[in-house]
Amino acid sequence: MQQNGSEEPRNEEYSEKMKNKNKESLGAKIGKKTAPIFEKIGDLSMVQRILVCLITIVLVIGGYVYFIYMPKQERMEKLENKLASLKRTLVTYRQKAATLEKYEKKMADAQARFNLAMKALPDKKEIPSLLTGISSSGSDAGLEFLLFQPKGQVDKEFYAEIPVSIKVQGGYHEIAAFFDQVARLYRIVNIDNITMTSQNKSDDLEASCNAVTYMFVEKKEDDKNKKKKKK
Repeated sequence: MQQNGSEEPRNEEYSEKMKNKNKESLGAKIGKKTAPIFEKIGDLSMVQRILVCLITIVLVIGGYVYFIYMPKQERMEKLENKLASLKRTLVTYRQKAATLEKYEKKMADAQARFNLAMKALPDKKEIPSLLTGISSSGSDAGLEFLLFQPKGQVDKEFYAEIPVSIKVQGGYHEIAAFFDQVARLYRIVNIDNITMTSQNKSDDLEASCNAVTYMFVEKKEDDKNKKKKKK
């Protein structure tokens, strides 16, 4: 046990001596190689020594510029170019976003106007009540209906016309009041082809006209496909 304890310090001392020896040998080798150079420099004149120093400085600076500064500068330029490209892309995206916002606003306004217009166009379920409203307007005005005949619908692009042949009898003011009430209906109703004839035995007039209302029609996929096939 005592023998092992004494060997450990000896091993450490030996390792330390070897390290110092290696350092000394490395220093000796460098010293041997550089000694002739320093001897030659020592033999040079002052001007030559200054030139050697200047050349050494230039070489050191040149090595730094070529191996360290230039690669970093090149990398910086690449990063700056990439940053500039990203900024241009960001500006483009912002412009597109602004354009998209304007487009979406226009679409929303157009949709709002379309919805407002659609309120004036009844769907198929509302047509009977609308026709009843037209008839009630005439009765409220004090007119006598001689004819109230809905005709077949006339299909258009996204709506259909529902014409109604009307013939009423009554006073001039009552007929005018009827037309005014029809014009005030919340749905679109146009009155055209108005003709008036007087009755010989009374002051009443007989008025004939066409009332045209409009119904919203949603296009079916079959109709769209038929049009595509025709093309």
